[in-house]
Amino acid sequence: MTTLDLHIIQSIYKKRLPNSNKGNHGHALIIAGSKSKMGGAVIATKACLRTGAGLVTVNVPKKERLAIFNFIPEAMIEFRNDKNDCNIYSAVAIGPGIGVEKNAEKLLFKVLESKKKGIVLDADALTIIAKNQILISKIPQKTILTPHPKEFDRLFGNHTNDDERRAKGIAKAKELQCIIVLKGHKTFVTDGKESFGNSTGNSGLAKGGSGDALTGIITAFIAQGYEPIHAALLGVYIHGFAADITLETQSEESMLITDVIENLGKSFKKIQN
Repeated sequence: MTTLDLHIIQSIYKKRLPNSNKGNHGHALIIAGSKSKMGGAVIATKACLRTGAGLVTVNVPKKERLAIFNFIPEAMIEFRNDKNDCNIYSAVAIGPGIGVEKNAEKLLFKVLESKKKGIVLDADALTIIAKNQILISKIPQKTILTPHPKEFDRLFGNHTNDDERRAKGIAKAKELQCIIVLKGHKTFVTDGKESFGNSTGNSGLAKGGSGDALTGIITAFIAQGYEPIHAALLGVYIHGFAADITLETQSEESMLITDVIENLGKSFKKIQN
């Protein structure tokens, strides 16, 4: 396993061209949120925008649209019941706060059936797949799965420790030809060929919403044209790096994921320097 450090990140990162426009930086779709679970949609969308996607559309239930209008005016909206085509987007994330009901299952199935490249699966999307194991075979190649340990075990069976999960993650990433981001202390990223352990981050991230932000960050990198494995590596590192910077003004106890999102810009500046 390779330690994911600043040297690797700087070799992957592409500096934004000064004469670029929004069309050069992709259009991301975030499918997230449901009644009483709109926080995940807001956090993932805000993180995606802060990470540089040229355009971000968020797919939410129509009744919950004010959460987006009020808190993220930079985002566009499409509604859950519209006839949506995810293939028109540069990258698609699905899962944060969508719920696990039948309507959410149908929506996830539609995304997987599209065979689109550049999908990120998180949170409720992973729970739905765990409950309907037949969906695992429908995951398109180079899809990024971002489970925490309990989600990983629901997907791939129970494990007694992280070493077992990492070994299974490598095998499953190779089998499914996907990228697995196993979240936790020193978040583990593998495509089945190469594996990395992150060197950034702290226990301030051990709170609800941190995974939603990571999903938005990774999706932004895919939208900007990065290969999925590189998007995953960049996303994991910068997510943790911003959390480390946040310790300059917050403690690990007081840190909120919204604080971390606001420090993404400082992370980019330090990487560029």
